Amino acid sequence: MYDISTRKRALALVAQGRSLNSVSKETGISRHAISSWLIRLEPLPSTPPCIRCQDAPGIPKDRAAYAYLLGLYLGDGYIISKPRHHYLMISCTASWPGLVDAAEQAMRSVLPMPSISHRQRGGCVDVQSFSKHWPCFFPQHAPGKKHERRIVLEPWQQQIVDANPWEFIRGLIHSDGCRITNWTTRVVAGVTKRYEYPRYFFTNKSEDVLRLFTDVLDALGVQWTACPRSGGAFNISIARKASVALMDQYIGPKY
Repeated sequence: MYDISTRKRALALVAQGRSLNSVSKETGISRHAISSWLIRLEPLPSTPPCIRCQDAPGIPKDRAAYAYLLGLYLGDGYIISKPRHHYLMISCTASWPGLVDAAEQAMRSVLPMPSISHRQRGGCVDVQSFSKHWPCFFPQHAPGKKHERRIVLEPWQQQIVDANPWEFIRGLIHSDGCRITNWTTRVVAGVTKRYEYPRYFFTNKSEDVLRLFTDVLDALGVQWTACPRSGGAFNISIARKASVALMDQYIGPKY
């Protein structure tokens, strides 16, 4: 027997567009039980209407959270759309639990109602949020890999990025970037000395995503250089002392 709160939770997941199979797997409740509750219990209140589906589409209220989530999505995020099964997934390295929490919090701030779950996969944690409306918030969603199609921000997205540039950069760095310590050697008075210095990298295969990243860096006064990597990816390097200090002030290492 299941209490009423358990039943309501399962039905709320179904109301979000989740399939009976996925709800059964997440909750441990049989498909038969959930089906019977759909018939016997009164329907639950529907989720609030999507602000992007209205006749006059709006934009997310928490624009800083959206700018960060947009950066995560353009880096290591994607949307899977199937009948009655739509979800946004952000892949995070398992050794950075703070990143996992930040991704989940951003999802909840942008679209509060959908359920969110974590899926362990090797050394990664996939943060998943189920809602058929995620494609409304990320119109860049389309079949195929992001680096094989054009990625252009909608005017309302560009407006949010322009107002929250550091959050956007932070999302991109947290997804496909890193802060490392480089080192080099110099001969001083006949003695070889080792010098260490911090550096930021952002790596991506999409020319459009790279351009979005560097355009915002230019607007923020952050100096960068580009260099190709194997596999068709490009590294954007930020190594100038003043620029690294600026990045440290607003971004910092993953955690």
